[in-house]
Amino acid sequence: MALSARNQLPGTVTAIHMGEVMAEVEVAVGDHQVVSVITRRSVEALGLGVGDKVTVVIKSTEVMLAT
Repeated sequence: MALSARNQLPGTVTAIHMGEVMAEVEVAVGDHQVVSVITRRSVEALGLGVGDKVTVVIKSTEVMLAT
């Protein structure tokens, strides 16, 4: 699938914390962790599980940098 988002980071799901409606998905990207909050229904529809290889896609109008 082609996407316009340029920030695509390959990673591995390390944890999934399911709530009633939302889920927090932790993904290891190199030495860093990226956390995504998506709907529980999306986790189920994607069939996500710990250890799955995924691509973190970041599409944002604002990205902050700190030093």
